[in-house]
Amino acid sequence: MKPVLVLVMCFLCAHVFGQWSLTGMVTDQNGKPIIGATLQEKENLTNGTITDADGRFSLRLSDQSNAVVITYTGFTTKEVPVSKGTKDITIVLEESTALLSEVLVIGYGSTSRKMSTDNVAKLTADDVSNIAVSNFQSTMSGKAAGVRINQVSGKVDGAINIQIRGTASLSAGKDPLYVLDGMPLINVDESNNGAPMNPLLSLSPSEIESIDILKDASSAAIYGARGANGVILITTKKGKAGQPNISLNMSTGISSPTHLQSFLNATEYKELFTEAAINSFGQDDGIAEIEADFDFLSNGTDWRNNAVNTDWNNLAFRDGHQSDLDLSVSGGDLKTQYYIGGSLNKTKGILLGNQLERMGARINLNHQLSSRINAGMNLGISKTKIERVDNDNSFTSPLETIGQSPLSPAYNDDGSINPNTLYPNFLLEDKYANYTTRVRRVTGKIFAQYNFINDFRFNSDLGYDLSDQTEDQYRGTQTPFMSTNGYAYNSHATSENYIWSNYVTYEKSFAQASSLNVVVGQEFNNSDRVFTSVTGTQFPSDDFQSISSAAEITAGEGSKGTYNFLSYFARASVNLKGKYFIKGSVRRDGSSRFGIDERYGIFPAVSLGWILSEESFLKDNSTLSFLKIRGSYGQLGNSEIGNFASKTLYNGVSYNKIAGIKLEQPGNNSLTWEKSKQLDLGLEFGLFNDILSGELDVYTKNTDGLLFNVPLPGSSGQSSFNKNIGSLESKGVELVLESKNVSTKNMTWTTSFNIAKNTNKIKSLPNGNADIISSENINRIGETVNSFYLVEFAGADPANGDALYYKDGVGSETTNNYDEANRVIAGSTQPTLISGLTNEVSYKGIALSFTFVGEWGASIYNGAGVYQSSSADFFDNQTRDQLDRWQNPGDITQVPQARLYGQNGNAQSTRYLQKADFIRLRNVMLSYTLPKSITQKVNISNARIFISGVNLLTFTEYTGYDPEARADFGNYATDHGWSFYSAPQAKTTSVGINVNF
Repeated sequence: MKPVLVLVMCFLCAHVFGQWSLTGMVTDQNGKPIIGATLQEKENLTNGTITDADGRFSLRLSDQSNAVVITYTGFTTKEVPVSKGTKDITIVLEESTALLSEVLVIGYGSTSRKMSTDNVAKLTADDVSNIAVSNFQSTMSGKAAGVRINQVSGKVDGAINIQIRGTASLSAGKDPLYVLDGMPLINVDESNNGAPMNPLLSLSPSEIESIDILKDASSAAIYGARGANGVILITTKKGKAGQPNISLNMSTGISSPTHLQSFLNATEYKELFTEAAINSFGQDDGIAEIEADFDFLSNGTDWRNNAVNTDWNNLAFRDGHQSDLDLSVSGGDLKTQYYIGGSLNKTKGILLGNQLERMGARINLNHQLSSRINAGMNLGISKTKIERVDNDNSFTSPLETIGQSPLSPAYNDDGSINPNTLYPNFLLEDKYANYTTRVRRVTGKIFAQYNFINDFRFNSDLGYDLSDQTEDQYRGTQTPFMSTNGYAYNSHATSENYIWSNYVTYEKSFAQASSLNVVVGQEFNNSDRVFTSVTGTQFPSDDFQSISSAAEITAGEGSKGTYNFLSYFARASVNLKGKYFIKGSVRRDGSSRFGIDERYGIFPAVSLGWILSEESFLKDNSTLSFLKIRGSYGQLGNSEIGNFASKTLYNGVSYNKIAGIKLEQPGNNSLTWEKSKQLDLGLEFGLFNDILSGELDVYTKNTDGLLFNVPLPGSSGQSSFNKNIGSLESKGVELVLESKNVSTKNMTWTTSFNIAKNTNKIKSLPNGNADIISSENINRIGETVNSFYLVEFAGADPANGDALYYKDGVGSETTNNYDEANRVIAGSTQPTLISGLTNEVSYKGIALSFTFVGEWGASIYNGAGVYQSSSADFFDNQTRDQLDRWQNPGDITQVPQARLYGQNGNAQSTRYLQKADFIRLRNVMLSYTLPKSITQKVNISNARIFISGVNLLTFTEYTGYDPEARADFGNYATDHGWSFYSAPQAKTTSVGINVNF
């Protein structure tokens, strides 16, 4: 026994005396301690520690240790040589140069900005946090070159249109692919009230750590058939090794419309319409006609003495309110890191009856099971409840109320709502109807990484996305057009997305700063959707609003759908001497959506980069601190054509109550994805030690195989079938500039500016390249997508006040006969130039940041103009510019003579087309960080108070509600450039506090 004990004691002594303690402090370049920096033994990275609240550390090292590695986010990783006995050292970390060291997420991996050969725009949590909007997409506006972000309208649930480098399709999906922590998200609009809704409302900006936008083919090709419209990679917040950090953020704010149109008051209304009646019917008959009409509109009130002067515009809008609360706890050690967070958003919209409430929670865990195995999970859950209003094309939409006459009272003398108005009184819909949408969302992923031999690692990720949406509508007996004793509609849409990714990464560093990175993998994606709906009428009373109380079930619908992808992908990146870079990638996608003859597609890309500033002829240049050229070429696909576009479809029908089937759609076994071939050439530079840095890119995108419905002969029994035919070209230039204007111990000032030009041109179309005309839009060879196609308005005839039109466009002969005038290309629905400018200034504890956005080149057609600016053709209240109408011979004006029922100038023409150029102060924030001498007394590590604003200023010559608002119904909700009683965006002012413990 004694010999064994002696051996054990000798072993323990050898072990103890074979180690020693390194102590010291980690600081930044200004001498401030860095809390939570990670120190690891170079020879054994599993042995490490973290600096404490004073930046100090103590690390046990083996006698053989000769270096430690220090890492901290935002600072350059540093390796410090050590030897046994070294004590109380001070290690100074240098801030990383954003241009060179910024980490970019690129899909199945990451890279540094310096080594990247792709065009990737990156936003951080600071870019998207504390901005008073209900969706995360709007926080990106103006902060990435070539990325256009617009909310369709000021409704809290309004759809978001995002274009990355313009449009790449005419009829297939136009949205980018959203990827959350490596998992493609369900992004399907399940709205059934005629207006699209933002499917990603469920994701809170407070959860987001970074957003990487893949803009060129080289970066997006790893996503193959789904990358043609660009890819947005969202990374959620993770825990970091160190002391637990508790973060609390609270804000509250008020909202109002960015702009209100001006309409006539009661006196002006009577004057204009009396004149219009006289012009149409003569003095006596006109007076008799209009007085009878005024009697009807005023509903028995004394219109002669202006007893009523209703501002319907004011009734449709209200003061909005928004409150945000999020609380998170994060931390961990070198083996386990965690992030747990919850958020609550309540938004009362600026439109009466429109509001949103969202609750969400997230748990992200990561654990080092052994020196070779790492595993974890990400889980996000949310519940969103939205009180919605009708789409813009509904008489009961709040903004259609602006068509009501100011002579009509909104309420009766007894306080009840007046139902006897020119159009249905939307206040009845607001009081006696409801439309509630509830969205329950679960996103999750479990993952594992196995480092099976040196330089090799294997990753397996299993992701899940559930979107469960219900819609419950009830319209009571007193709502407009109600003849069925109540109406109820319920729908339920459930979509589930499973994705399993397996890939191997080989990463090897060589001499002379060279390296090789290779990724090879496989992925399977399956998505299921189930939809049911039911409609009922005849309710006993409005107290019974459940569909089960309906005496008659009038409609029902049910459908199921599935699609899947099977994919194989590979990417290789070569870095030679830290200055020459080559990358190639390829993805083979197979999808159930496409014809059996074209089910698989291959999507390759290649890119090159050269850092000229590392060459001897530039390396010591005092002016040019960084210079890199890069280029890429690749092919991407667009698979968003619906699940059954290639299939032969049948539907069950009833023949005199006998079941049968009917052919609904002929199939096309050759139908495949739209393909986009893209070329990008870029220049990255830094001047004066990167005080000024930037990027310049030029690109072309050629998309062919555009999806169209092609007519079939009548003898076939079907009208059309889906076919890949047509092509489109987009070209553009992007410039990004970043400057460090001031950088001292007490003050910093940085500026970021981006501007992008994009044009597109249709190269070919089906049916012998025939024009495709849809209402006021046209797709024509050589023209931009959905160009405006209108008769040119020429103003009022000075002689008699007739509306004049150019027969063949501006400058040609005019006519007062609309039918003699030909339609011409009159404008574009899309801007040719977009820009963003961000400034951030801080002095000691005070900080100011603001972002301006701008667009130029697009036009908006006011579809409501034929009613509200109609030269008093009908009794809709008129915009104030109608007071400038022609009245006497010799008058020069753009407003024809007012003529009741006269249709004098209210035909569809460029009279209702306006330029939509604007500059808008998208967001601004003024904050103050409390001194440490105050916060530390109450055990708070950091506290900041702030006041912020969204859309506070708009500079534009557009006279409608909002140069960004578009109609939200039918095809007009995409890129047709229409406005139709469309709500303006909200401008919001908020105050809040951020506290970290």
